[in-house]
Amino acid sequence: MAALQSETTETRWLSICAAIASISVVGIAIGLGVPLLSMILEARGHSATMIGANTAVAGIASIAAAPFATPLASRFGVVRVMLAAIVAGGVSFVSFYFLPEFWMWFFARAILHFSLTLLFILSEFWISSSAPAHRRGLILGIYATVLSLGFAFGPWLFSQLGSAGFAPFGITFGFIMVAAIPVLAAHRQSPQMSESSDESSNSFLRYIWLVPMATAAVLVYGAVETGGFALFPVYGGRIGYTEADAALLLTAVGLGNVLLQIPLGLVSDRLRDRRHLLVFCAAVGLAGVLLLPLAAGNWHASASILFLWGGVAAGLYTVGLAHLGSRLSGRDLASANAAFVLCYGIGMLVGPQIIGIGMDLFGPNGFAWSLAIFFAGYLALAAFRLNGTTRKS
Repeated sequence: MAALQSETTETRWLSICAAIASISVVGIAIGLGVPLLSMILEARGHSATMIGANTAVAGIASIAAAPFATPLASRFGVVRVMLAAIVAGGVSFVSFYFLPEFWMWFFARAILHFSLTLLFILSEFWISSSAPAHRRGLILGIYATVLSLGFAFGPWLFSQLGSAGFAPFGITFGFIMVAAIPVLAAHRQSPQMSESSDESSNSFLRYIWLVPMATAAVLVYGAVETGGFALFPVYGGRIGYTEADAALLLTAVGLGNVLLQIPLGLVSDRLRDRRHLLVFCAAVGLAGVLLLPLAAGNWHASASILFLWGGVAAGLYTVGLAHLGSRLSGRDLASANAAFVLCYGIGMLVGPQIIGIGMDLFGPNGFAWSLAIFFAGYLALAAFRLNGTTRKS
């Protein structure tokens, strides 16, 4: 294993900024697109379970895309693959406006999230390979902050535009296309990967088990983020909030992410074992969702809970990625990033389904109870790993 074999000693800011700019489109597309599509489907009379099923296609597409990221980048180059993903993602997103049948949305959702997954993996590899070890947490905190700005901006834009007409689709398409500019500007500093004959599924999947508390953390975050964003507008409507008020509560989650990722990244740089910070993030996530039903109907109380919950729970992704980057480098890091995002995709697959079924079975409170299952499961895993003194993280 090539752990820490060629650490970067200087910060390549142009590369980092280009990668962050490209990944920010993912935040905007998901932050605006997921609640937008859910509200359109809700208005057409589809159940929470069916909305969750359509959203879960994103997870299937992510799982399918992850093993291809490193081989494609090795063959065609990181920049070319990222640019192709940007174009495919933009076209597939705008296509939702023109597709009249529900079954067609499954194909469009698959193409969209296949493309976004490639962007996720290659951008994060670009960032991690350009960041020195002593600043990795800080830089990944900056990355997560910019990504969270996209998540916060997306719901805010949705609250202003609503779900009617072409405007939300056209504006998001424009943002995605603009993201190609910084990637082109920094193409000479993009990371290089040599081709390898060892690309079997077994070789790829072994990266999931190398750093299990990182990959499990991102699985949990993928489930609660995607399921929460997709079904929170439905949850909000069922407890009496308007479409705009529910969208603004999602903005509170995004703002928590914006303000707390850099502090969490700085803290992680000072810790010898980042696993303890991951446990803290999961514990706050569990407490936040258990408090949510108690604040139902009180917009300001709900916004306060979601602000703190969203910011700290997102640390599962930021700190998990820093933990992963501290263990591996080079092509191994690229493959581990792909496995990391694959686990995020698994979370995207199971999260909306479990939350949608929970709401159909138990009413609005099923939203919070379903989210709690994921955080509790992660804390159980953490207790097992941390108590095993002979085990490696």
